[in-house]
Amino acid sequence: MTRAENTSRRTVLAAAGAAALVAAGTALPASAAPGRRRAVPAVDYRAWTSYADFRGGGHRGTRAVDGKRPGLVLAKPAGRIEYKDPHTGKSAEWDWASWTSPEHRTPVPATEVIASWNARTPAGTWIQIELRGTYSDGTDTPWYVLGRWASGDQDIRRTSVDDQKDKKSSVWTDTLAIDDPASGLRLSAYRLRLTLYRKPGSGVSPVVWRVGAMSSDIPDRFEVPASTPGLAKELGVPRYSQNTHVGQYPEYDNGGEAWCSPTSSQMIVEYWGREPSPEDLNWVDPDFADPQVCHAARFTYDYQYEGCGNWPFNTAYAATYKDMQGVVTRLGSLGDLERLIAAGIPAITSQSFRAEELTGAGYGTSGHLMTVIGFTEQGDIIANDPASKDNAAVRRVYKRREWENIWLRTKRYNADGKVVSGTGGVCYLYFPARPSAAQKRALESVGVR
Repeated sequence: MTRAENTSRRTVLAAAGAAALVAAGTALPASAAPGRRRAVPAVDYRAWTSYADFRGGGHRGTRAVDGKRPGLVLAKPAGRIEYKDPHTGKSAEWDWASWTSPEHRTPVPATEVIASWNARTPAGTWIQIELRGTYSDGTDTPWYVLGRWASGDQDIRRTSVDDQKDKKSSVWTDTLAIDDPASGLRLSAYRLRLTLYRKPGSGVSPVVWRVGAMSSDIPDRFEVPASTPGLAKELGVPRYSQNTHVGQYPEYDNGGEAWCSPTSSQMIVEYWGREPSPEDLNWVDPDFADPQVCHAARFTYDYQYEGCGNWPFNTAYAATYKDMQGVVTRLGSLGDLERLIAAGIPAITSQSFRAEELTGAGYGTSGHLMTVIGFTEQGDIIANDPASKDNAAVRRVYKRREWENIWLRTKRYNADGKVVSGTGGVCYLYFPARPSAAQKRALESVGVR
């Protein structure tokens, strides 16, 4: 679960995406309306990952590299800047080069866009991710910064950037959102820009393997239709409790309820057979259990957001492990989750609910991440829920109908009876750089390529 002051930003951005979509003529997605199909999907995910992808677009000092894992590197600096880190106060000079994607015209006239990326940033390097959108009225957004990121924290502090807006849209931590969806204004296209930085005179370079964005226009809904169970399977995902870490590392948001996202991320990283080395964990107090969770919290921490719940910072963290990928997207149904689980791919899902809305949870939350690892014979959800007293209690079974509604809805009533937002199916997906044929088919079925 995230802290109240951080979830307020999530509430604003999710509410922006949900408001007045029915008035704008948005229909339910096919997965939520049996017998009906939409001409336009509710979610679009577009990524640049191949050698051909990175050869396209606009290069200023960057080049595409081929091989087992194609990517983008800094070949020759296009310039030099001085960057004053707002979180340390230190200034330093950096050589830079940039790549701008071709324009992507999304089939989703979007109210929200969330970028995510996978990269390696050796010591002395970092990257910046920006997005410029085109509105449905033909005008453009500014170039919005959606992250200044490094896998480590020795050179810069990874950070989102606040106070970015024009009079039509705003950036809320990691999400670009239309300010007034009821106006009918949408984002119809966008470009992404990557800027790669390194210390002057250095021969090292960041390498970016994947950059993409999820655009969406989710229907306004307090409730989604019930689905029919289609799978009984459970994946062997390690179990970690965030509450084991209450009070640990105040500089990374103090453990406990603030660490649901990195705890979930670490569970799936280890499911795929990856883990930090003993040397990586030398900084952790040896008296602390599960030091790898502390490690995940430190290296997902957003110094502007002051928390570990920045969605793309978590997927980028997962991709720092050998041959791993991570994306932020939205799914449309439990059928989507069943196809992923059937192929051996667990998912980290975002949801909010009152305690009485999810039987057996024992808590309510305005924003929480948990890991879906399977389905029972009755179709109920098997989740590794980090909001548990200890590791042994992490595996939970939640009622299918309750769980799917709190995950997929965009509107809900809080304990005071006030209408607030839901997340509309947000999830993180982590998977190998070279997925199996079955995994590739499952990912493609939910729009991830």
